[in-house]
Amino acid sequence: MIMAGVTGTIGTGKSTVARMFAEMGAFVIDHDKLSREVVEPGKPAWQAIADYFGSAVLNADRRINRQALAGIVFSDAVKLQKLNSIVHPAVLEEDQRLVEERKLVDPGGLIIKDVPLLLEAGPEIARLLVDKIIVVFASPEVQLKRLIARGVPGEDARSRIRTQLPVSEKTGYADYVVNNDGTLEETMQQVKDIYSKLTDRPPK
Repeated sequence: MIMAGVTGTIGTGKSTVARMFAEMGAFVIDHDKLSREVVEPGKPAWQAIADYFGSAVLNADRRINRQALAGIVFSDAVKLQKLNSIVHPAVLEEDQRLVEERKLVDPGGLIIKDVPLLLEAGPEIARLLVDKIIVVFASPEVQLKRLIARGVPGEDARSRIRTQLPVSEKTGYADYVVNNDGTLEETMQQVKDIYSKLTDRPPK
């Protein structure tokens, strides 16, 4: 079984690339989705967040107000690090559970892990999580344009981009780079080529 991590920075199109791999037959583990699941009310990570950040980050139904929490941590590196120290271990535990389940179903298959912060802890740590690293690249101008199109105010978008390791630096650690500045068709062709190299078989 091959495990490959898809990463980049915010606005580069990581999730789009991960969906393309899924369409070709890969099993995708979405770490953003896991990060939401592990902070559902009553779970240990939810309790730790509520204890540290207080009721200001909770909705009336006790769920985490992600927008309020983002507004706090993206302007405070210490609080961002604290949030990561709560959420990341819980996500990694769930990731490992899904990997073990998949090994029983398709021991020779391809697992794609959509992990936004795969390289933030260092390439050595990333290599413990995946066998191959796929970095999705987009120029800063394209990143900013995509975030604004999602409704993120310009200055907030710039701030979020600055909090992450520059995608130009991440490409230096990549086994494969997907340039996502072009059309979806151009991106799809790059993904097909990588899929074939990882699996030694053509995509579905």
